[in-house]
Amino acid sequence: MGDQFKGRVTKCLAPEYPNTPQGRGSEDNKFREEPMTEFAKNDRNRVRRGHNRARYDEDTVYGILDSHFLCHIAYEVDGQPQIIPTSYWREGNRLYWHGASKSRMIREVTSGKEACVTVTHLDGLVLARSAFHTSANYRSVICYGRPELVTDDAEFERQMKLFFDQLAPGRWDQLRPMAAQERKATALVVMEITDAVAKVRTGGPNEDEEDLDWPVWAGHVPITMQQRGPVGAAEGIKAALNHRLMPAYDWNNK
Repeated sequence: MGDQFKGRVTKCLAPEYPNTPQGRGSEDNKFREEPMTEFAKNDRNRVRRGHNRARYDEDTVYGILDSHFLCHIAYEVDGQPQIIPTSYWREGNRLYWHGASKSRMIREVTSGKEACVTVTHLDGLVLARSAFHTSANYRSVICYGRPELVTDDAEFERQMKLFFDQLAPGRWDQLRPMAAQERKATALVVMEITDAVAKVRTGGPNEDEEDLDWPVWAGHVPITMQQRGPVGAAEGIKAALNHRLMPAYDWNNK
């Protein structure tokens, strides 16, 4: 069995999330007949509290990852925990992000250490009849791996174009070419996902039966990310905006 399948198991299950463009196909069917691959459970990724909300299948993990481009990267420096928000993207079972070549985050995460990448989507506020059962609806993912620098210039170019194609398809080829000094100042990191788990909560409150008649409103309030119309630069519009904006994400453009 190849390295890309280490720590994975295959099960015949129906995915909760449809496939997405980033390396999983683009069909719209919610259910697939072919076997589905899961990340193997271990001491690092096993969910113990609320384990019924845990999802280990690739479709759910990848679907949540592909629904945004903001993550938080956690790592250790001299025994102290650090966490940095940054933009990211996925291709296959690998996560990518970029940063300043001389930044501490880039230096530390590419020094051979393990790192943890998290993504969370807030989907709603859950209002119960008690403070104890008040909660939130969310989709979250934790991914573990050992990041490395991408040193090949052709792969750097390909990945940066892939990232821009998710944010603004066609824009990369319209941009001023990256200067040599800019390329030197920019580092690209790749992390193979060795372990991962998603956790998902949906729906209304889970109430104690004796609270059901308590006279206060109960339910949930959906929350969505909204993409609004573009605002031109202050110095004036030099060309038309002739490409789509963030079509990879399910955000309402109003």
